[in-house]
Amino acid sequence: MKQSSISRSFARSRDKKDPLRKYRRRFYRPGRAIYMDGNSLGLCSRDAKKTLMKHWTAWKRQGIGGWLNADPPWFTLGENLGRLAAPLVGACPDELVAAGSTTVNIHALLSGFYRPEGNRRKLLVDALNFPTDLYAAAGQIRLHGSDPETDLIRVQPADGVLLAEEEIIRNMNEEVAVALLPSVLYRSGQLLDMKRLAKAAHDRKILIGFDCSHSAGIVDHRLHDWGVDFAMWCSYKYMNGGPGSIAFLFVHRKNFERVPLMTGWWGYVKNRQFDMLPRFEPQRGAAGWQISTPGVFSASPLEGSLQILAEAGIRNIRHKSLALTGYLMELFDAWIGTSHDMRIVTPREPLKRGGHVALEHKQAWKICQALKSRGVIPDFRPPSIIRLAPSALYISFDDVRTVMHRLRRIMDTRAYRAFSGRRDAVS
Repeated sequence: MKQSSISRSFARSRDKKDPLRKYRRRFYRPGRAIYMDGNSLGLCSRDAKKTLMKHWTAWKRQGIGGWLNADPPWFTLGENLGRLAAPLVGACPDELVAAGSTTVNIHALLSGFYRPEGNRRKLLVDALNFPTDLYAAAGQIRLHGSDPETDLIRVQPADGVLLAEEEIIRNMNEEVAVALLPSVLYRSGQLLDMKRLAKAAHDRKILIGFDCSHSAGIVDHRLHDWGVDFAMWCSYKYMNGGPGSIAFLFVHRKNFERVPLMTGWWGYVKNRQFDMLPRFEPQRGAAGWQISTPGVFSASPLEGSLQILAEAGIRNIRHKSLALTGYLMELFDAWIGTSHDMRIVTPREPLKRGGHVALEHKQAWKICQALKSRGVIPDFRPPSIIRLAPSALYISFDDVRTVMHRLRRIMDTRAYRAFSGRRDAVS
C-alpha cells in the first residue's frame, strides 16, 4: 500500500468522487459514532420515517379504511413491497412478497418444498449457517417423522471459518431432496456462488433455496435467471427496514404450481379473501405463501428504504461496498498486518465476499467494547469474530480510515485489556 493511501487526504479525495455520498445525509446517525453494524441492523433514514408517518396518519384519519384507501393500500402492502424490491435481487415482481419473518418464511417454504419421498429424504445445510436456519431445517425433518441426526446433512468447513463449494456439491447426492444455504456466511462474510450451486443442485435433481439475509440490499443477485427455487431474507440489515421489520419470501415462477402447506388467510386469492370460504385457494405466485395479516408499522418504513435503494442502484451500491471493504483490508494490512494475533477471515477476492469484513482475535469481545468506547459501533459474533460492515449508503472512506486508525491504536496499546470479558445479552 502506498503511503499516500494511508493519508486522510487520500480517503477524503475518494469520498469527493463517490456518486453515493449524497445519500449519507438521508440517514440518522447515532450521535457522533461511526456505525459499522449495518449488517446486523441498518440505520433509520428520513425516507423510512416519512413512509412510517404516512401510514400512521392514514390509520389516524381513515381507521379501517386504510386497508383499501391508504397509499399504498395496506391490503396489498406485501405485494407492493415485493414489486419494489424485485429489481434489487433479480426477481420477477410476482416472485417476491414481503411477509412474515425470516424463520417463519423458512418454515413456510420448506413445508412446500421439502417433501421427502423414497430414497430422497435428506436436507442439505451447512454447519456455519445462522442457527435459526438449522433449527428450522431440523424441525421440518421432525415434522416428517424423521431424525435430524440422520436426515440433516451438515457440510463442514475445512478451516472452521469458510465453506468450500466443491464440498457442498460433493454432498449433493441422490439422497438429498432439498438444499438450504446462506448467500453470505454471517460470521466470515464469505459470498457463495449461488448460480453455480443452483446449477449443481438441479443437475442432481435437488431443489435449492438460499437465505439472503446478509446479501439482500448490498449484493446484486439474479435469483430468477439463476433458477434459484426459493429464498428468504430479513429486511432490517442492508435494506434498512427497521428493527424486526417484515421479511421477504421468493418463489421462482417454475414453482408456482407448488402448493404451500403452512397456509393462512393472507395468502388467499385477493378478490375473494373476504368471502371467508373454508377451502384454501392460494394466490398465484409468491403472494400465495403469505400466512398472516402483515404488521403495517413493521412494513411501512421499508417502503421509504426501498426507494433509496432503487434510486442509488444496487450495482452502484455493490461497487462502493467492495471498494470500502477492500480499503478496510488494505489499511488492516498496512497498520496491523500479522501482529497482535489478529487476522482477516473474510475472503480477499471481491467475488467471494459480501458486505462486511470479519476479523478474528481471541479477545474479540473486549476489542469490540474498546472500539465502542472510542466512538465506533462494531459487531461481535462468538467466539472470536469482530464484524465491520461499512454500509455503502452512509459510511465514507474517511470513516473506514478513522475506524482502522482507532483499531490500530487499541491493538498497539492493548487498551482492550481494561474491559470486561462479560458479554451483554445482545452482542
